[in-house]
Amino acid sequence: MTLRIHDTATRSLRDFTPLREGEVSIYLCGATVQSDPHIGHMRSSLSFDILRRWLTFSGYEVTFVRNVTDIDDKILVKSAEAGIPWWAWAYHHERVFDDAYRSLGMLDPTYSPRATGHVPEMILLMERLVAAGHAYATDSGDVYFDVRSFPEYGSLSRQRLDDMQPAGDSAADAKRDPRDFALWKHSPEGGPSWQTPWGPGRPGWHLECSAMAAKYCGPEFDIHGGGIDLMFPHHENEVAQSRAAGDGFARYWMHNGWVTTAGEKMSKSLGNSLLVSELVRQVRPVELRYYLGSAHYRSMQEFSLESLQEAAAGFRRIESFVRRAADRVGPGDPAERVPDGFAAAMDDDLGVPAALAVLHESVSRGNDALTAGDDALVAERLSEVRRMADIVGFDPLSPTWRSAADDRSEQALDELIRGLLDQRSRARDERDYATADAVRERLTAAGLAIEDGPDGSSWSWARG
Repeated sequence: MTLRIHDTATRSLRDFTPLREGEVSIYLCGATVQSDPHIGHMRSSLSFDILRRWLTFSGYEVTFVRNVTDIDDKILVKSAEAGIPWWAWAYHHERVFDDAYRSLGMLDPTYSPRATGHVPEMILLMERLVAAGHAYATDSGDVYFDVRSFPEYGSLSRQRLDDMQPAGDSAADAKRDPRDFALWKHSPEGGPSWQTPWGPGRPGWHLECSAMAAKYCGPEFDIHGGGIDLMFPHHENEVAQSRAAGDGFARYWMHNGWVTTAGEKMSKSLGNSLLVSELVRQVRPVELRYYLGSAHYRSMQEFSLESLQEAAAGFRRIESFVRRAADRVGPGDPAERVPDGFAAAMDDDLGVPAALAVLHESVSRGNDALTAGDDALVAERLSEVRRMADIVGFDPLSPTWRSAADDRSEQALDELIRGLLDQRSRARDERDYATADAVRERLTAAGLAIEDGPDGSSWSWARG
């Protein structure tokens, strides 16, 4: 089956055909590093991390670019309020974002370019737009894109130009049309600035992505991704400035849904942000990844602690089987193929929920094989489950999730539990059933399942 993805530009499912056979180029709008990351930020990166993994498994060589916006109005305001240089503020939060990405098991991008490192490319793009009559400079040194010069403006977001509100990036009185957007902003004395033919200043938000996408993915590339909130004005403006300059730009547009709380988009301004650093104190990072990745990428995901805990229990069912099976037959290697149902779900616009249903069915069959003592079937199911889990990024036996500290903690936990099981066994041998039952109830209350067999008792995490 051919991968089909929902293309925002056409509002339809389209067969995916890469620009170059065997290769895929993806540009994802990354973080504006103004503050610490919340799970809304992580959902976008995680959705495209899964896409990248599936494309790689499908045999493509993937170039994955995720930019960093390290110069922006919000960064300047917040750094000034804190009394910290803007570049130090941006760099600190860039590192916090990187820590969050890695804590959730995301693959490092092929390239992670910073906006401030690509001003020469931005200047060249502006020069092309001015020369073509699609942009103009003002006496103050600002440079604006002339939206009326580009008849397709509004096509991505399906809006009519006359129905749009003025661009809020600078004063409208300096523009030919209030909807014209800033490519370049002059800098007041003492502010961050780079020299251009129009005077000192700094880039507008939209310009940077067009310049960096062209540098690392080429003037035309396969997939541009980001949150649905970026479709307008950011992505609309990227399309306009890139195509007006003569670049083909993105061939497919993919947008992920929001994480919401009480029905509203998670954002700093609403005060309902849930920081990654806080949530990983309540569940393990791998469980948070499972939660954020288990919904379809285009759906709105309503956050609650209850749904987070339910997702964590779902991951633990997979983990329990994988660890029990590995103890029985060895870890083995992930399978080279995946079940047809899993592949069909992933090829259907990255249908992770349906793919996870196939994964959990394999887990159930693997547990049945464990109960039946069929080690050959256990090994087959383990290999199959590990491959599917690896594609969505949470194979319990992956080095990503198994540090030395994890191994020591697991070993210590296992020794403590086996000590209680030995105590229960002795009590049963002595017909002290009250003590034996009390030990079992204690372990059950801790979320464990106890199985008695001819070779003694074993434990696993209980199914949710």
